[in-house]
Amino acid sequence: MADVDTQREAVLAALENVAARLSEERKYLTDLDSAIGDADHGANMERGFSKAAEKRDDFDEMDPHEVVKNVGTTLISNVGGASGPLYGGSIMFASQELDGGITAETSVAFAEAYLDKVKDRGGAQVGSKTMVDALVPAVHTYKKSIEQDDLPPLEALAKAVDAAKRGVQFTTPIKAMKGRASFLDWRSVGHQDPGATSTLFIMEELLATAEEYLEGDVERDARASDAVRRDE
Repeated sequence: MADVDTQREAVLAALENVAARLSEERKYLTDLDSAIGDADHGANMERGFSKAAEKRDDFDEMDPHEVVKNVGTTLISNVGGASGPLYGGSIMFASQELDGGITAETSVAFAEAYLDKVKDRGGAQVGSKTMVDALVPAVHTYKKSIEQDDLPPLEALAKAVDAAKRGVQFTTPIKAMKGRASFLDWRSVGHQDPGATSTLFIMEELLATAEEYLEGDVERDARASDAVRRDE
């Protein structure tokens, strides 16, 4: 396990990478949300993670799990709509799993706790056309890759990203069962879920950061999200 300073550095780098990516993808996420939601998902996600990234200097002396917890707190305060509690509250809850440091085992526990809290707060299951459709296959794949297949964390995370991509693709042909999109009933069919998409973007940046800090290589010709974009 890397020392605390290296773990903190990796968490902060991941935060900055995620914030930059969500800023880059703001318009795309807004376009997706315009079709089936309030057209604010892109702006909300950019604002929340940008505010968290701006606090980097405040996080410099914290343990890694405290940094993660404070990122969650910042998201709750700055992300509007349902996304604040779903993303921020769930991150806060799951951060306790990293109290002993960031290892393969604690990262699995974090992922499972995060997923459980998202499902509990949002009441969504696989097939509801929400972020859960990307999270469930990603978390299950990551857990299996670590605990059963004994893969290195970097390779396991790459497989989880690929699973999230397939989850995003799955949201397009199904009818929304939760959230504002559910009000559209069958008119929601044919539209990709913005929450699942932003989840994929976040995971891709976690993987990109992990490649800088973990041993090993993963073969990636392009971002997994290239396969789910509908504007290219």
